[in-house]
Amino acid sequence: MTWLYWRVPPFVTSIFFVLGVLTLYWVLLNWMISWVHRHHIDIADDMLNAWFGVIYMLLFVFSMQTLIVGTSISWQFMNFQIIALIFCGYFLNIHLRYYALLPVVLVFMVFNHSIFYWQSWGHAATLLLFFWSLNYTRIHFQKHRYAWGYYMMVSTFFGGVLWVWMKLKFNLDWTTFFQEWIYLIIFEVLLYGYVTMLTNDSELKLRLAKFANHDALTQTENYGAYTSEIEGLFSDSTKNHLNLSMMMFDIDHFKHVNDTYGHLAGDRVLQHVVTVAQTVIDANDPNVKLYRTGGEEFNIVFPGYDLASTTTIVNQIFTAINNLDVKFDDQQIPISISVGVSSLACDDQTDNDFYNRVDQNLYHSKRNGRMQITTA
Repeated sequence: MTWLYWRVPPFVTSIFFVLGVLTLYWVLLNWMISWVHRHHIDIADDMLNAWFGVIYMLLFVFSMQTLIVGTSISWQFMNFQIIALIFCGYFLNIHLRYYALLPVVLVFMVFNHSIFYWQSWGHAATLLLFFWSLNYTRIHFQKHRYAWGYYMMVSTFFGGVLWVWMKLKFNLDWTTFFQEWIYLIIFEVLLYGYVTMLTNDSELKLRLAKFANHDALTQTENYGAYTSEIEGLFSDSTKNHLNLSMMMFDIDHFKHVNDTYGHLAGDRVLQHVVTVAQTVIDANDPNVKLYRTGGEEFNIVFPGYDLASTTTIVNQIFTAINNLDVKFDDQQIPISISVGVSSLACDDQTDNDFYNRVDQNLYHSKRNGRMQITTA
């Protein structure tokens, strides 16, 4: 970070550069998460965030160092390298032992022509200890009231030690040493504030998304979540000739329950039905998804199932709900459900065609005495 490589004050430029690198990372990460969700790839967001972050920062560090590798000024981008290490060690939720970083450090030392310097080995050992300390601080103190203080204490101390190794190796004067260390401390403060702001914004979006896609009463996913999911599943299934089935069921005489026992009793019935259905699903196949798509109407989507394959889960849910009364205060409320089941057909042009055929099967059950299953 000297005037040799920068045409504007290096400190100011460095701040905007670091913020730009982090912003690009966040943009790419959000795009990747959206792409993974859109294509229904089974990768957890935290896992994607962690490993993409590591790869991104490695590319960042190696590409930057390429400009000055093996020269007498190869220390100039070290603050960027330390910031990358802090980002991976503290802000990414990666479960990685400190010694797993050793191969990366050794490769970087060979790449930077520094493997034969004793100061570089001291620097490498400090990096490993720094990474372990960041992980320990994240795990044990990130939710602490004074998390920011623990973070700054660890990062400031180890940042200073790392710059001591650079001073010894390159014979830097004390002015340069303290200048770079102070710059690093300011970068650490900015990194903490910026990532915390982005993280809080992401958490808020997740809470809003959950609120929008979940039914508050039963805590299952709602019609909005169903429509979003079924569009992707229908497209993938028709394009790749995959099986897809759906069960739709309705609580019989639900209005009578509300009118007779009250709306709080009706709420209890809905919660009971979801609990029973979800218990059966979890015991069989967690990939099967339950949605509350109407007042007393529920849809269960079976990715990869043909009609015959749904029989076990459908019958278990049907039997479990129909044979259990719902207790409310001192009353036992008998309930039953009517069910329609169907699978994807070649004639289905849209997911609504598929939905309507399942819906017709449900209403066939209701018109012909209720408490029965219609499949077609």
